[in-house]
Amino acid sequence: MMNKPAIVTIAYNRPEALKRLLTSIEAAVYPEGVHPDLVISIDKSDSDEVKNAARKFEYSHGNKVIIEREERMGLRAHVLACGDLVNEYGSIIVLEDDLYVSPAFYSYAVAALDFTSGDERIGAVSLYNHLFNVHARVGFTAIEDGFDNWYLQMASSWGQAYTKEQWKGFRNWYEMNKERDLTDPFVPANVSGWSDKSWLKYYIVYLIESGKYCIYPRISLTTNFGEAGTHAKSANTEAQVPIQNPMIRSDYVFSTLDESHAVYDSFFEPLGVIIDEKVSIGVYGSGTDNKAENDVIVDLYGVKPVQEMIAGYVSKKEGDNYRFVISEKRLPYKVLKGYGRQMRPIDANIVYEVDGNDYFLYDTKIVAPLPDKNHKALKFLYEYRGLSVARMIEIVKYRIMEKLGRI
Repeated sequence: MMNKPAIVTIAYNRPEALKRLLTSIEAAVYPEGVHPDLVISIDKSDSDEVKNAARKFEYSHGNKVIIEREERMGLRAHVLACGDLVNEYGSIIVLEDDLYVSPAFYSYAVAALDFTSGDERIGAVSLYNHLFNVHARVGFTAIEDGFDNWYLQMASSWGQAYTKEQWKGFRNWYEMNKERDLTDPFVPANVSGWSDKSWLKYYIVYLIESGKYCIYPRISLTTNFGEAGTHAKSANTEAQVPIQNPMIRSDYVFSTLDESHAVYDSFFEPLGVIIDEKVSIGVYGSGTDNKAENDVIVDLYGVKPVQEMIAGYVSKKEGDNYRFVISEKRLPYKVLKGYGRQMRPIDANIVYEVDGNDYFLYDTKIVAPLPDKNHKALKFLYEYRGLSVARMIEIVKYRIMEKLGRI
């Protein structure tokens, strides 16, 4: 049976942003005979501008429902309350007010929800496509594998959809874990360190600990304006991504988690079949099938606490044998193979076995001298195309002025 999710928008004190989002929702194309409710949930503030914007907005595709919260909830409680609306509607799409949606957003959400509904390993559907690794602060692209989707062990907050079952799994986990410290080597440090106002960090840890993933689109159905608000001091364009064009598709080719070669953990590190195969060959040599100790820590971005992971710090990881590490870090272990940083995305250098000394496959059972370092500038030049001295000077000048409050 086809999912017919309600559209739930989350608003607080940005009336112009809400108007822009609602306008894009109205302009979207909806399946014939489907008339989704539009729920506008407004957290209590000192201004009536957002309420007035919601009341004046004309929605022609279904019922418009406005929820005006009587007390200030804060983002975490507000998002959780909006997520709980899935119990009334069966499935929902959740959109915060600084987003903008593609005309195809609803059709894609329906297709992705229908495809993943029976797979308990999928924790949610993302409508946003990451092109930026938020932990390493560099560009990111999921490696191409011929499908319209990829998988990431990161929850989405920039346009997401849930079935009742997907949200229930998180909610049950949350009630048992909402008071605990989320610090853990297998959780990105900047995630566990987010403010207690964040709901997203709990969903991310839920995915990690339950072994679930979000399905992500190759081309985004939402983009984020990154405007100033309660949790952002100033606007930026880091989260802006291309969105799907107005052509409405019904022929998405989705991969299952087992089929996909583009599966990434919460650090945006590749876990897919191709990486496993290439690292296995690097460890054991072709023709060898001994994988008893082939639990490999992949750390291409260099932000994982590799030493703690090797030590088996986390109780759920005890018994796992992380003998091998592939990382950009210089570590005191024997190098089994070196890879260059030339192809894009970065995991393509491993997949296609580009020789070099930018990434190393280590055997942590054998102590050895640190491999030679590359100049950091080479990494920056790889990440930022067309970076010149003149442009760097302008960026530095801008940042200084920004810090001094003169912009």
